[in-house]
Amino acid sequence: MTKTYITTAIPYMNGNPHIGHAVDYCLADVYARYRRACGDEVRLQAGADEHGNKIYQKAMELGLPIEEYVDKNSKVFKDFIGKLGVEYTDYVRTTDKSHEERVQKIWQKLEEHIYKADYEGWYCTGCERYITQKEYDENGGICPDHQKPYEKLQGENYYLRIADFKDRIRQAIETDEMLILPDFRKKEVLRLLEESPDVSISRPTSQLTWGVPVPGDDSQVMYVWIDALSNYLTVIGYPDDDSYEEWWPATAQFVGKDILRFHAIIWPAMLIGLGLPLPKTLVSHGMVLANGQKMSKSIGNVVEPLEVLGKYGQDAFRYFFLRHVDTFADSDFTWEKYDAAYNNELANDLGNLVQRLATLANKNQIVVDGDTRGFSEEYKKLMDAFEFSKAFDCVWDKIQALNKRIDEEKPWSLAKNGEREKLESCLGGLIRDLLQANYELTPFLPEASGKIFEVFSGEIEPPKMPLFPKDR
Repeated sequence: MTKTYITTAIPYMNGNPHIGHAVDYCLADVYARYRRACGDEVRLQAGADEHGNKIYQKAMELGLPIEEYVDKNSKVFKDFIGKLGVEYTDYVRTTDKSHEERVQKIWQKLEEHIYKADYEGWYCTGCERYITQKEYDENGGICPDHQKPYEKLQGENYYLRIADFKDRIRQAIETDEMLILPDFRKKEVLRLLEESPDVSISRPTSQLTWGVPVPGDDSQVMYVWIDALSNYLTVIGYPDDDSYEEWWPATAQFVGKDILRFHAIIWPAMLIGLGLPLPKTLVSHGMVLANGQKMSKSIGNVVEPLEVLGKYGQDAFRYFFLRHVDTFADSDFTWEKYDAAYNNELANDLGNLVQRLATLANKNQIVVDGDTRGFSEEYKKLMDAFEFSKAFDCVWDKIQALNKRIDEEKPWSLAKNGEREKLESCLGGLIRDLLQANYELTPFLPEASGKIFEVFSGEIEPPKMPLFPKDR
């Protein structure tokens, strides 16, 4: 049995879940469900990034002990993942004792590539990273993402010598040993790699105390990215539990485009330094815009995923963000588009189709036998290429074609005219094709597809309530 390890980028615990987190989880869950259906043994990781200045400052603002604050937020995210219908197998918190111990061992294994030096430069607390002078000048001294001036920091930090790994990383990207999707992101990363400096991987305790202590130096704590990126290994036991070798390298790592540079440059550098293989695929998804604009608290256009989930539920949420949000490109959300997708597509195309076929089959005592579960070659090709929104379109084309067929073949007329043999063939064919399409829907809409299989199992009974009621 093939072992498939899939990861999600662990969210920073200084706020509530946002749409980007939801997209990350849903994409990874779709792939996990697909691989399980293909017979793989799958591990899907999720977790919480709980160290760093932003988290410490937020806890202080709220007047909460830091441990209480991260416990509370971790539970919020776990509950959120559950509401999305995402089934993870592993959950890691960077404050877990096992993680902290393992990440210190990782640091020690990287020591030949680490050095200590004085530093003076620009820093963004929101981004948790230093800014080059070129980037500072281009942005006029203000972070475009957080709308706050960069800070001037100086001190003594530890650095990871990225120069030791550039040639090897470049080779891995160019040969697709570490495949970066979509392809245009690969070109961006190669450009960033050329000018990538050595990376500061610690902070003096005078600036930050909430972090993993640097082994052998109590005056420094680890920089959040070294700490956080290691979670993909520590959660499967590296370096003290050899069972990690059954799962690493990851088959796919899902990340937003805003953090791709860390996963495509710093993370491979760490892995090469540890003597470990690189992940097979980095899947970088785009951003969800609101009415064509980037979501921003300062603009006031942030769409809260829990609010969206509350309107029509899990199926509608997954439907919109997995089909109408392109897997790789930036896509737009509006409430008008969301309502239209629910009412005109989920309720009409799928909900009404299930109701009509189930009612006709029940009324005419039609029994459907034979296992229709399997994936078409076109579907498998798209799913294997991580083209999830296109695969979803492919399935929806089949659902719309079935709606057209039922109107053309008019099974109610066959029943009325007493053409039993033709009726059985017609309805049986329509239902089998629906169940085939429904099987391909399962990774995307696990809740709805389960209900549809129940409707058509054994003695067919129409749903007592519409699958997607419009009066919500």
